[in-house]
Amino acid sequence: MSNAPSSTSPRRTALDALHRSLGATMTDFAGWDMPLRYGSERDEHNAVRTKAGLFDLSHMGEITVTGPQAAALLDHALVGNIGGVGVGRARYTMICQEDGGILDDLIVYRLADAEYMVVANAGNAQIVLDALTERAAGFDAQVRDDRDAYALIAVQGPESPGILKSLTDADLDGLKYYAGLPGTVAGVPALIARTGYTGEDGFELFVEPQHAEKLWQAITEAGAPAGLIPCGLSCRDTLRLEAGMPLYGHELTTSLTPFDAGLGRVVKFEKDGDFVGRAALADAKERAESSPPRKLVGLIAEGRRVPRAGMSVVADGQVIGEVTSGAPSPTLGKPIAMAYVDAAHAAPGTAGVGVDIRGAHEPYEVVALPFYKRQK
Repeated sequence: MSNAPSSTSPRRTALDALHRSLGATMTDFAGWDMPLRYGSERDEHNAVRTKAGLFDLSHMGEITVTGPQAAALLDHALVGNIGGVGVGRARYTMICQEDGGILDDLIVYRLADAEYMVVANAGNAQIVLDALTERAAGFDAQVRDDRDAYALIAVQGPESPGILKSLTDADLDGLKYYAGLPGTVAGVPALIARTGYTGEDGFELFVEPQHAEKLWQAITEAGAPAGLIPCGLSCRDTLRLEAGMPLYGHELTTSLTPFDAGLGRVVKFEKDGDFVGRAALADAKERAESSPPRKLVGLIAEGRRVPRAGMSVVADGQVIGEVTSGAPSPTLGKPIAMAYVDAAHAAPGTAGVGVDIRGAHEPYEVVALPFYKRQK
């Protein structure tokens, strides 16, 4: 497998040849050649909502942090209380700049007492690696780039537990949301995590790249009777949008703090010791509570025209916000968007709000996020 970074060609995952054999439409995503779709985006989206979908997420960036002070380093470097995460559990968190701006949102898995795996977004993996390495100065801990050590395969959707149960002896019933355990799936050693980015139940399987193809084929075969199909990045985007999940570069940027994004809950001021961005984030919390500049809301179209990132949100002829993500929603049957809007127009049901789509002010309903929540 050619995984060497090159200025001319995107990196390829261990499943690259398989995607091409399946007729995938490939796209350059964060420097990786990734499947956008295999067939119909709507069919792939609906499979995940009603049955199951199989994703290659090997572009995500794994960084291992080990050593006696691994927890202390992560508590200093990230905004969350990582030392409080139990072995075998995971936590959604963020890494911020000194000024409180978001560098990336992350999932951190505690694999052992003094071993953590930090999973960063593909486009930010190097930035996160550099920041953690720099912030590790003075700590008895090591930061290791493990991006080439893992392939990542996700099975998402209501049928995913049944499909995986046929391939593993691991206790999937006992595996809670945001937990991970080592196991064997279809004879392949894996870290099995109950996490995902679709709003559905599902699992993410971290395996050695050499085993990725065997695992993909085994899940494909086991899942066929249940309606599982391969799914690309396009439906991953509409699934996470319906579930109200933020995407870095859209809802999250260095110019926003977690409080601006409505995710202030990830910042844990009560943890021991100082952490990068603490003072700026304390100020941001106060501002958000007294006079929030803008709030992240959901918008549902009354018409058929699809809003896109960067379009202006308007009311009474004035710009009151900006769309961060927009797409047709297969589940709702209407175009939807996430947008930051002035607090005065952020309450669900606020009348007179529109999106400026090529000069026409299309009417939109303001709703609370998420658009879609699965039945437990």
